[in-house]
Amino acid sequence: MSGFVSFVSAGPGDPDLLTVKGAARLREADVVLYDDLASGLILDLARPGAILVAVGKRAGRPSTKQQHVNRLLVDYAATGARVVRLKSGDAGIFGRLEEEIETLRAAGIGYEIIPGVTSACVAAAEAGIPLTRRHTSRRVQFVTGADVTGELPKNLNWAALADPEATTVVYMGRRTFPDLAAKLIAHGLAANTPALFAESLGRPDERLLRTTIAELAEQLARGGAATTAAVILFGALAESDRS
Repeated sequence: MSGFVSFVSAGPGDPDLLTVKGAARLREADVVLYDDLASGLILDLARPGAILVAVGKRAGRPSTKQQHVNRLLVDYAATGARVVRLKSGDAGIFGRLEEEIETLRAAGIGYEIIPGVTSACVAAAEAGIPLTRRHTSRRVQFVTGADVTGELPKNLNWAALADPEATTVVYMGRRTFPDLAAKLIAHGLAANTPALFAESLGRPDERLLRTTIAELAEQLARGGAATTAAVILFGALAESDRS
């Protein structure tokens, strides 16, 4: 007997931003495999008696190997369980979703993907700005700031990233942003291009910083190691009306 896996996108961690469908799957689940950033109050929505298994990955901390996560998905589903794989943000954006669904396909296990609110949208909303602007930013691009080694990827499209008329969102880029910013400036992007640094979105210690790419790079270079999740936006960002 084979079970079923629901990939539920948890958003930034605020239960109010979880989709109705995602919340329903949590209430029905026999097993929940959850990321660090998808824990906390969201897990309170899980069915009483459900098995809760932490499988998160965080920079600078001991992390569950991806192969082990894949194995757990198959092993639990093989018992006939209804499994929720609870992922932070939107599961399809830099969340290793492809590796996990390929494993399920190979094992003949059914699955569904429930989309959610990605941190780019949350950061812009919390800052009181849109991700696009009618005349100055008609394109949004998402990029990872770290490859599998944790370093800045080598094959980035610098012409696209240095486009002043795009809004660019950098995931997992806190440590590599100083290098990224230097390369952006070298490829023609103005040093005073607006930037938004957002960390711990949807949590009590949430912090938003409006600055420029050059100033942000300097601050992050001085900041040392950090374990809180952050996202960086830069480009033709609108000014916030908030005081």
